[in-house]
Amino acid sequence: MKKPTAWKATLVLLAASLSATAAERTLDKEVVVNATLDQVWSAWTTRDGITSFFAPDAKVEARPGGPFQIYMDPLADPGMRGADDMRFLAVQPKRMLSFDWNAPPSLPEARLQHTVVIVRFNPVDEQHTQVSIHHVGWGDGGEWDKAYAYFDKAWPFVLGSLQKRFDQGPRDWTVWLKQLEASHQMVGKP
Repeated sequence: MKKPTAWKATLVLLAASLSATAAERTLDKEVVVNATLDQVWSAWTTRDGITSFFAPDAKVEARPGGPFQIYMDPLADPGMRGADDMRFLAVQPKRMLSFDWNAPPSLPEARLQHTVVIVRFNPVDEQHTQVSIHHVGWGDGGEWDKAYAYFDKAWPFVLGSLQKRFDQGPRDWTVWLKQLEASHQMVGKP
């Protein structure tokens, strides 16, 4: 039997390693917030914190398996409010939390499967905290591409809202809720 030459063996190993390490599509976003680590941690791990920047209502219990349900539209039917039925996967106090996540209701096929979001907290100094989001688990094509594009824009908005929360105060959801109410009334009309 003829032995493969060194370059052929190298090509075989290279091809095998490339197929085994194909890059997974991810979203990575970060921001530095003018707040202490304790303040930023509380913003992500309590209902009052979430409603101060992320959404007008939520159900949050920061423990593995606990709910991390973020209701962008609390007036909608269950299952259509936003991140309904999401759960914390891991919680490392004041360091990291992770949760499953789904696509918006406008993308029902992608919404059937969940992705994973990892949020890391790093104190820059006593009054500033870096928050990093790593979002993985994406499918390919169709609604997955739309969901990826949606969250590529949505996560910077969420992180910007977190910054504003500490620079300008908690978000007032009054106008948002009135717009939702008007939208629901229009849909409900014959």
